[in-house]
Amino acid sequence: MKTRVTELLGIRYPIIQGGMQWVGRAELAAAVSNAGGLGILTALTQPDPEALRAEIARCRQMTDAPFGVNLTILPSTQPPPYEAYLDAALDSGVRILETAGRSPKEFIAKAKAAGAIIVHKCTAVRHALSAERAGVDAISIDGFEAAGHPGEDDVGGLVLFPAAARAVKVPLIASGGIGTGRGMAAALMLGAEGVNMGTRFCATREAPIHDAIKRALLDASECDTKLIFRTLRNTGRVLKNRISQEVVALETRPGGCTFADLQPLVAGARGRGALQSGAVDEGLVWASQVVGLVEDIPTCAELLDRMVRECREAMEGGLRAFAA
Repeated sequence: MKTRVTELLGIRYPIIQGGMQWVGRAELAAAVSNAGGLGILTALTQPDPEALRAEIARCRQMTDAPFGVNLTILPSTQPPPYEAYLDAALDSGVRILETAGRSPKEFIAKAKAAGAIIVHKCTAVRHALSAERAGVDAISIDGFEAAGHPGEDDVGGLVLFPAAARAVKVPLIASGGIGTGRGMAAALMLGAEGVNMGTRFCATREAPIHDAIKRALLDASECDTKLIFRTLRNTGRVLKNRISQEVVALETRPGGCTFADLQPLVAGARGRGALQSGAVDEGLVWASQVVGLVEDIPTCAELLDRMVRECREAMEGGLRAFAA
């Protein structure tokens, strides 16, 4: 396949593994890159910048294909040393960055001076245009189906992807609810030039999470996610489990709640523990509505090969129907 995304990133298929907290580690990133996509290491999964340097070196031992580093920039009273993580990536020779959260504007000049390509992940057309003006090289845009934080506009990919494609000039990558070749074909027809997948890559053999979590994703339907933090205007989509249901119950109780009320349930360490132990109901498991389309747990190579084949078949089938 050849699109502006494959040309920009130097990859065989326009399929990107999104940066996922606790999951974006060398095992998965290398497997995706070796399969022809773009693997992504998640900077803040590592406890400090030096650990990120070590993880980049470990990933490079597993693949000689391009891979990137995700840097998610979030508002915080005690922010992590974002620039030190950026320096660790650039000093280690990483030349593809996925940024997310707030605008990466403050880091763009340094990244560009080092020759890096910046793919910015956002949830609205207005944010995409702002990032484009700031100088990013590509936009990855999350539809409402996505895991993580899909924004507050509640616009699904069927509308958001073509709206963004109409507005931006840089290459567009569709994200949220994509996990099959048909979904990829649809995204391409809507104006995207690549796709970004998170949840679907969690249900692969190389994903560094417990098999019980993978089976929970496999067993879930498209109705088995919950929206949390709605009352805090920081909406997140997660797998339906005991913890997420408790969070929603607290948010909808008379009088509402504060984040402090939710913090014991949603602590990152608790979610990480669930992913590692397989205790599905003991922490948040971030997942998109694509869980309803997960039917197996393949290798990354099997998944990408199948997606590309199914994408081609779907597009050719559509053309035959049109010709008829």
